[in-house]
Amino acid sequence: MARARAKAEKKWDLASLPVPVGTPPMEAKLVDALPREPGWQFEPKWDGFRCLAFRAGDGVELRAKSGKPLARYFPEVVAMLQELAPDPFVIDGELAIPDGDTLSFDALQLRLHPAESRIRKLSQETPALFILFDCLMTPEARPLLDEPLTARRAALEAFFASLDDSRDLRLSPYTRKAAEAQRWLDKAGGSLDGVIAKRVDGPYVSGERAMLKVKRLRSADCVVGGFRYATNTDLVGSLLLGLYNEEGKLDHVGFTSTISTAERPALTKRLEKLKGGEGFTGDAPGGPSRWSTERSTEWVPLDPKLVVEVRYDHVTGGRFRHGTKLLRWRPDKAPRQCTFEQMQEEARPGKLVAAIMGA
Repeated sequence: MARARAKAEKKWDLASLPVPVGTPPMEAKLVDALPREPGWQFEPKWDGFRCLAFRAGDGVELRAKSGKPLARYFPEVVAMLQELAPDPFVIDGELAIPDGDTLSFDALQLRLHPAESRIRKLSQETPALFILFDCLMTPEARPLLDEPLTARRAALEAFFASLDDSRDLRLSPYTRKAAEAQRWLDKAGGSLDGVIAKRVDGPYVSGERAMLKVKRLRSADCVVGGFRYATNTDLVGSLLLGLYNEEGKLDHVGFTSTISTAERPALTKRLEKLKGGEGFTGDAPGGPSRWSTERSTEWVPLDPKLVVEVRYDHVTGGRFRHGTKLLRWRPDKAPRQCTFEQMQEEARPGKLVAAIMGA
């Protein structure tokens, strides 16, 4: 008891926390279906930036899943955490930005801007929420990484209940009923990216894929408007995908690189016969993004005659957020039939989103 009281009275700083700044988050392995046996806890997978928050005195660090610092991009979250009474603590959650009655991933991406003045302006116009779903260290400076999820969740709920004003903190819900989690998954889309499954008796395994995640996957028929050669080869590396917009122009919406080694030589010859076409007549592939800085800017436009069906998980700003999986070729489908109508996301927020938004 005396040792615990001494720890609580100690003035901690970020450099001396028992759970060090930069501790990698526990990650999830993508699986096709939710586990059905007992012993699992299911949580919503929110459409935001994964973030670990470290607080000691006036010091606050926000770290992305990649380990990169996020504090400069979300000064309003830093200020909010500095004002909380519990101190110190380490919590795991998701940064998200409300947009009406849903969450906006596009608004999050806009925060990753080099100009501090721009970030400050956005932090006032579109302040972020921090959605909490795990606790790595209590305000008594007790590390919880080796504790089971049941103990960590209890500590997280106690932490949240102790706040005089939770302001822009939200406590993510959970269920231990697979049927209820499946209903969440069936309605996934927009702000809800899928469902995470964690063992109720499992520790927090930093840096390892000790959780499971299931996403609701969709498919779309897309025009192959161009391709890129694989690095240092004369064989195709990826297909560039397009959909026709309301003006009848072909917009670039993403790519697929799930082409087997055996298929590449024949596919390259097939594509090269279509070189010299108009390619994308609307939005065209640009240069490297902040997420893919090593991707080549060079691409080959094609006569838009080929159609493929691809599987995708999420759409942001009219584009596939991640790479897609090539399912099959669609010689039976006319390219002009490939429009944005098939990519409409579910617009109505569910009860989970409403609860997080405070509705």
